[in-house]
Amino acid sequence: MGIVAPSSPLASVSAGAVVPANSAARSMVEGYDPKIHDKFFESVNMELGERGFLTASLDDVITWARTGSLMWMTFGLACCAVEMIQMSMPRFDVERFGMAPRGSPRHSDLMIVAGTLTNKMAPAIRKVYDQMPDPRYVVSMGSCANGGGYYHYSYSVVRGCDRVVPVDVYVPGCPPTAEALLYGLLQLQKKIRRTGTIDR
Repeated sequence: MGIVAPSSPLASVSAGAVVPANSAARSMVEGYDPKIHDKFFESVNMELGERGFLTASLDDVITWARTGSLMWMTFGLACCAVEMIQMSMPRFDVERFGMAPRGSPRHSDLMIVAGTLTNKMAPAIRKVYDQMPDPRYVVSMGSCANGGGYYHYSYSVVRGCDRVVPVDVYVPGCPPTAEALLYGLLQLQKKIRRTGTIDR
């Protein structure tokens, strides 16, 4: 890496790319945002990076921790639960993405509603959701959980679990495969990264 003279229009180096010093030239560099990039912060980050340290904002660290430790509540209601269980088995190994099942809602921050939600189970799912600590997320798995599915016109079925709990990600299918559910969980991780703040 070359040394840049102070009088040069190229004043700082960020992530292997040279960033121009003046604001007009900086705006032409793709991906540079003056609200995010601070000259002092970048110089400190580079200096500590050479010594093996990393600097980041607290919001980024908390968001990274949330996406890498999603503990999901197993709320299997019907045949979709078989695919949910299969996703946690060694073939798909969801734990490599930092997600693992938990048996208690007090230790969970994600609930996967897998299957047909009936009127009789609606108060139970709301009670479990209320016992989960904030921030909490819900994945609706399968057509029955999404909107009633095959039993949409039944007198005893809730036409979508989003009438009882707020849903973050919908996974379509009857039942969806384990790959589809895993893809939905990866989309949830992207959503947490995109909208990640200390306050949800």
